[in-house]
Amino acid sequence: MQFTQLGRSGLKVSRLCLGTMNFGPQTEETAAHSIMDSALESGINFFDTANVYGGSGRRGWTEEIIGRWFGQGGERRERTVLATKLYGTMTDRPNDSKLSALNIRRALDASLKRLQTDYIDIYQFHHIDRNTPWDEIWQAMEVAVQQGKILYAGSSNFAGWHIAQAQESAARRNFTGLVSEQSIYNLLTRNVELEVIPAAQQYGLGLIPWSPLHGGLLGGVLKKERNGVRRTEGRAAETLKKHQDQIRRYEDLADDLGHEPGDVALAWLLHQPAVTAPIVGPRTQEQLDAGLRALDVTLDADALKRLDDIFPGHRTAPEDYAW
Repeated sequence: MQFTQLGRSGLKVSRLCLGTMNFGPQTEETAAHSIMDSALESGINFFDTANVYGGSGRRGWTEEIIGRWFGQGGERRERTVLATKLYGTMTDRPNDSKLSALNIRRALDASLKRLQTDYIDIYQFHHIDRNTPWDEIWQAMEVAVQQGKILYAGSSNFAGWHIAQAQESAARRNFTGLVSEQSIYNLLTRNVELEVIPAAQQYGLGLIPWSPLHGGLLGGVLKKERNGVRRTEGRAAETLKKHQDQIRRYEDLADDLGHEPGDVALAWLLHQPAVTAPIVGPRTQEQLDAGLRALDVTLDADALKRLDDIFPGHRTAPEDYAW
């Protein structure tokens, strides 16, 4: 396993991050525990979750599953860099969502209890809160750091100017601020190259891409449909129809390179200088094994250029719109 610093922090994390959103709703607890054990054994030390994971009727379920896994001992907690998130609505009470100082305190204590731990390595804002001032947010986070309940702060789904606001406000308080940003980023969705990535690099944030296979569309979807392994429906079917020619060319390129399409998509992210660790969210052990294969895929300059030709990015960002 390869490791890297998380942004400008001194924290070392694996080049793949284990996403746990499927644990509970899609993957029963025993299998989830087995996947987490396997991830640790393979060298993945970076686990990501959120307080809302588990579904509308079972918010907190995924954190509880992870907590019971930690409770088995064997230095599982000590070997894990744990990231969770707050923002989403947990109850119908008016203050049980977003980023008020009150919700930060309550949500953090609730996550610690569910996760059966006394600290969280990276506490992430799942979305920007447009109604809470940054001084209030940072004051609450400073208290949590002083109490030893969190070590670092991270963001998710922020715009570039949100990152700038957060970091400038933190700097005025002589506080570290954000060390990471989680955004959707893959070959099909490269919008973050416009301003989010430039902002993250300027302020020293590590980028943690979610949906690296774009819901499976970059995982060999056309081949799977031909073989009767997968049937694409709903929004995914609409996206596939829109990008079918690109995806066909992409799968042909993966064949030329001698790799599975999903391995190429993950490897491409690992070749991007701003990326710390793509999030792989397996439902099964087989999907985790497939994600690990990408670590052994090297893409040369020609392969990277051919991928850019199929899925054009924003190489002149952040002035992409200008002359």
